[in-house]
Amino acid sequence: MNNLFLKYGTIVTSFGVGNEDHFEALKSNRSCIRKCMNSGFNGEDFFMAKIETLQENRYDHLLNVACLDLIKKVSSGLLSSPRTLFIVSSTKGNIDADPRSAFGSTKNILRELLGIFHPPVIVSNACASGVIAINLAADYLNSGKYDDVIVMGIDSLSDFVLFGFQSLFALSDEATRPFDSKRKGISLGEACGVVILSSQKGEEFSVQYCGGASSNDANHISGPSRTGEGLVRAVQKTMMRAGINSDDIDYISAHGTGTIYNDDMESIAFSRLGLTKKPVNSLKSYFGHTLGAAGVIEIIISMLCIEKNMLFKSLGFSESGTSEKINVISKNEEKEINLVLKTASGFGGTNAALVLKKIR
Repeated sequence: MNNLFLKYGTIVTSFGVGNEDHFEALKSNRSCIRKCMNSGFNGEDFFMAKIETLQENRYDHLLNVACLDLIKKVSSGLLSSPRTLFIVSSTKGNIDADPRSAFGSTKNILRELLGIFHPPVIVSNACASGVIAINLAADYLNSGKYDDVIVMGIDSLSDFVLFGFQSLFALSDEATRPFDSKRKGISLGEACGVVILSSQKGEEFSVQYCGGASSNDANHISGPSRTGEGLVRAVQKTMMRAGINSDDIDYISAHGTGTIYNDDMESIAFSRLGLTKKPVNSLKSYFGHTLGAAGVIEIIISMLCIEKNMLFKSLGFSESGTSEKINVISKNEEKEINLVLKTASGFGGTNAALVLKKIR
């Protein structure tokens, strides 16, 4: 595999737009998650990370905000080059506006605002989509057909998604508490994150993409394997491709949804992989579960952790509540971070992982 480098694009959440707002929010251990009154289909109150400034067509507005900020941060030549590919990671797209063509507006906005040369590639593989999209970007770059691949992860809050998770009894009636003994489930969120995977390091801050992989445990339409088999295989193949072992990893950015079964599965997988002593957190206690955006925005935060030498507390965690005890980060810590493992899992048994490395 060629040397590949991951660079910042932009990030949009309730914290604001851009890296600095997000670094300061996480450093202060603030959360986007708030109680949303009468949000359930029977008028229940659920906790979500809602961007209050978004207009009625939430998805398109969020996409516009991200594109306009991206224009400020990268050259128009990069965006419009035939050697640049654009990948969009999203579970539902703008399904509320047009269920028959959920990604129609995505393609139009990217073409009109950014002037992209090729039609975007859409990755919609449940909640592992963001990590899978970046791994796919690496495959495109290694083919030699492109010099840069821009990966955007985006999903907005909608009744379709909220009511779906509610029907599965997966939503929490308090802010999510990943890996904690009193966790009750998911807090949904909305966000957009953009990263650029490139064959050239460039002058701005970047990290090395060392490798990634995905697998499917085929266990259940919505429930993960109780043994963590799918995640174990994805991480093992990732480490093999990256040429590392468990001892080399400094930090794990876990999927950590806050549900009983997901968090337990991850703890079992990390135990089987010899990773129980590695610092681990879930960023979903800050942003909520942002579905197709989750992997991308959590990778952006992982890049910030590498750049700033900082590990962030996993909010809501006070007492271990998983089958295997793992080293959940309970307070912010300044630490030299050289190698990060990012994991993700999703409905249908999908699992994915990748490794990022500090460039010295």
